[in-house]
Amino acid sequence: KTTSPKHKKRKIETMSVQSDDDLMYEDSSRDSDEDVELEDVDNEEEVFADEDVFTDVVAEKDRKKSYEVDFKVHSVEGIVKNQDEEVAHVSNILGIQKQHAATLLRHFRWNKERLIERYMDDSGEVLQKAGVITDDSRIPKFVKKPGFICEICCDDDEDLETLALSCGHRYCRTCYEHYLTQKIKEEGESRRILCMASECNVIVDEKTVELAVDRDIHERYRTLLNRTYVDDNEYLRWCPAPSCEYAVECHVPQTSLTSIVPTVECKCSHRFCFGCSLPDHQPSICMLVKKWVKKCEDDSETANWISAHTKECGKCHSTIEKNGGCNHMTCRKCKYEFCWVCMGPWSEHGTSWYNCNRYDERSSQDARDQQAKSRASLERYLHKMEEMQQTSDLSWIEVQFLRKAVDTLVQCRMTLKWTYAFAFYLARNNQTEIFEDNQRDLEMAVEQLSELLEKPIEPEKISELKEQVLNKTVYVLNRREVLLEDTAKGLLEGRWEFQVDITN
Repeated sequence: KTTSPKHKKRKIETMSVQSDDDLMYEDSSRDSDEDVELEDVDNEEEVFADEDVFTDVVAEKDRKKSYEVDFKVHSVEGIVKNQDEEVAHVSNILGIQKQHAATLLRHFRWNKERLIERYMDDSGEVLQKAGVITDDSRIPKFVKKPGFICEICCDDDEDLETLALSCGHRYCRTCYEHYLTQKIKEEGESRRILCMASECNVIVDEKTVELAVDRDIHERYRTLLNRTYVDDNEYLRWCPAPSCEYAVECHVPQTSLTSIVPTVECKCSHRFCFGCSLPDHQPSICMLVKKWVKKCEDDSETANWISAHTKECGKCHSTIEKNGGCNHMTCRKCKYEFCWVCMGPWSEHGTSWYNCNRYDERSSQDARDQQAKSRASLERYLHKMEEMQQTSDLSWIEVQFLRKAVDTLVQCRMTLKWTYAFAFYLARNNQTEIFEDNQRDLEMAVEQLSELLEKPIEPEKISELKEQVLNKTVYVLNRREVLLEDTAKGLLEGRWEFQVDITN
């Protein structure tokens, strides 16, 4: 089929994005059986080129950075659901009751594969070690036994309700309730509450606990079970933020912590390292952080002692320790005479050799000045957004760029903090110079953004300031990404060399 140039037409496809992961293209100008007509080969190549560019953009957006890890945040309800699903799965495979399957899973620390494998090899040994007796005829329940005498409280009342586990050891309701309450409420036990009989390793399962205790104790028991489920799982961590009840799942093994910094973010917005639960410390790996923290603690104690017991000579700056004696000090190095209290020249004291009245006044005035500066800085950050809104036509929403900028500043300063620790342990070579170049670029960008945020508000220049802050915020984030990306790739490639052993 041929057409004249003026009748040639080109149909344009429009795209609708259904979700972040699902892109769908639809043709808004043709039926399903109609062909698309292109003007010429060049235009056709242009269309495909545009599609390639768009595909590259989408791929770049979805591509995980080298310093990022996959993780998932679980609520308490989700944790309970996961437990129930795993218990039901094991129960169906092994053909045992759910409470017994739950006990076996907790014994194997929720490693289903290992449990099933060991159970298939020798079920009797597994059940014995786990403290489980799968005898359906011995389901625990409260019954009255004529002539029964409780071995613990020696009660022999005819109406006494008694309870026995599958092992057959029987005790009265009151003793069992007191025993379980003590274990759960006082001792915080849940995973391995044993039968009250001596040398019996049969576990009191959840169904029996629910039967014997009141609702509050049972809820506490369930909470403890949820905690043990997370604590026992290598790939689950509780969020360390105060009062947060979320757990984070991340499949990064401990053996990979020398090459990965698994930073995750909880739904409460707290960012922390999945490997050591400390706040986000990218780009430093956990072992370097551990060494750095210990070094800082040791050095801080030394610094505290030096600060409390020594002072510097006002002339040659030699460190001097005062070990008793009067306040008239003479530097052994340069023979400078000064007052230990006010650090001023001793010659200015006149006859008041042992009574320097200038110290308290001066130190307290310095403290007040420092406090005033600190308060002024804090006030500037707290009220800058309100001031900008009041002095311009911008709405509260429109001045939120300042909040974003401050958050970015805090995050990047935290990153810089840990780059110093990383650089401290790096061996000196060409790779170190590259790292320090990236570090310097981020430092400069952070200081420039900080300077913008400290500028006074001028109503006629608010729009200009907003543009500068937005541009600088994007630039700072970009510099942070460059540093973290290169550092993470270097860890994965084994490019970095350290002055210390990072394996232990």
